[in-house]
Amino acid sequence: MSYLIGVDCGTSGTKTVLFEENGTVVASKTIEYPMYQPKNGYAEQDPADWANAMINTIRAVMSDSGVNKNDVKGVGISGQMHGLVMLDKNGEPLRRSIIWCDQRTSVQVDKMNKLIGREKLIEITANPALTGWTAAKILWVRDNEPDIYEKCCHILLPKDYLRYVLTGEFATEVSDASGMQLLDVPNRCWSKEICGGLGIDMSLLAKVHESCEVTGKVTAKMAEATGLAQGTIVVGGAGDNAAAAVGTGVVEDGKAFTTIGTSGVVFAHTSTISVDPKGRVHTCCAAVPGCWHVMGVTQGAGLSLKWFRDNFCDSEKETARYMGVDEYYLMDKEAETVEVGANRLLYLPYLMGERTPHLDPDARGVFFGLSAMHTKKEMLRAVMEGVSYSLRDCVEVFREMNINVSDMMACGGGGTSPLWRSMLADLYCCPVKTVASKEGPALGVALLAAVGAGIYSSVPQACKAVIKTDKVQQPNDKNTAAYEKYYQLYREIYPALKASFAKLAAM
Repeated sequence: MSYLIGVDCGTSGTKTVLFEENGTVVASKTIEYPMYQPKNGYAEQDPADWANAMINTIRAVMSDSGVNKNDVKGVGISGQMHGLVMLDKNGEPLRRSIIWCDQRTSVQVDKMNKLIGREKLIEITANPALTGWTAAKILWVRDNEPDIYEKCCHILLPKDYLRYVLTGEFATEVSDASGMQLLDVPNRCWSKEICGGLGIDMSLLAKVHESCEVTGKVTAKMAEATGLAQGTIVVGGAGDNAAAAVGTGVVEDGKAFTTIGTSGVVFAHTSTISVDPKGRVHTCCAAVPGCWHVMGVTQGAGLSLKWFRDNFCDSEKETARYMGVDEYYLMDKEAETVEVGANRLLYLPYLMGERTPHLDPDARGVFFGLSAMHTKKEMLRAVMEGVSYSLRDCVEVFREMNINVSDMMACGGGGTSPLWRSMLADLYCCPVKTVASKEGPALGVALLAAVGAGIYSSVPQACKAVIKTDKVQQPNDKNTAAYEKYYQLYREIYPALKASFAKLAAM
């Protein structure tokens, strides 16, 4: 029996899972660590925390499983994207990593637009300049911590730092590198034009690989620390969403997934490069060689339901405690008693501004049509429908870009809700499925390692062999027709309020 390891370096902790080659989980271990916020809008983590968590979780799964180290054929690493890790000439971190949710770089984003131009940035990097992405963070350190920048010899992403710890190799791969805003995404290589225009020395950047390529081997020191065999291969791995795509089988045209976590993500695979000139969605290289993915984000998806629960659902929380069930289960049951359209009540889920399709930080949440006849359960249904309309907005942008979305997986906490899955199926007009495995990114990078080790010949073949569908929600034609009327009205509300949102923000 061959085994594979998937390491997922997240924001709250690092999870390592040991799999059989068929995707069966053998052992799993998670270690958490802190995030530091030295100022408002700042977010940092210590790379040493990631490294210690990786080493100790690998050691734990090897020890707990009793698997022979020589039977572990490869390691894949997934990670939070966009984080900046700067190393000195000895490979030691020069400062804490500025991570994905840090928002300190607005000045540097303006500088990028002036130096390169917004249209050129979208043309080459497939995305507009963004505060959370890596290039702006590099410029921030150069502008604000010149002594540290002067000592920098290597720039890595979080998961690529873990690769360096395991193998001693400075390497990255196309899916994660796409989120640095330095990669020529159509051509899958570093952009001389972007790096030159921003004055970033390309020698600081790691070699770019495809996600399933072997990038290094476990060193003797790390073999002793982790319990792995020296020489075990480590493949490119992937950024978290690209890894989740492999872990859910979204590796062929027509396939997509929707994640409803705090934010909502609609992610679609495409074998041909497609870039939105308006910058409403992100285009990145996929973990499948020669392919790409497009990703739309709605900021306040699960957050909207959590906000409603925290402020209006104390009785559901208390009842759930007595019944020994989740309060979201009871909220689902309440919302199910309300007809499509929530009795003519609409909700805009813009509690944290919006990214797709509006790119408007000033947008705010709205209940539209609220009357004295409405009760809590109509408001609850409207919140779930409003999030679903916002996710449909992402799909509409994909369709404008000629990206086929006909086979949808549902992931994240919201994906466990049968009602939410039915809303998505009715609004997308396609089946919405769940997968049997819940390991997502860790399974995805383990499958990439299986391809690198030669167990499977390609990423699609690995997914066909391993990924199994659990539940399937078919669209209901009657509901689809009813939702369409409300969705078209929903689309009229934001444009009517856009100027008012800006005035409110300026008060």
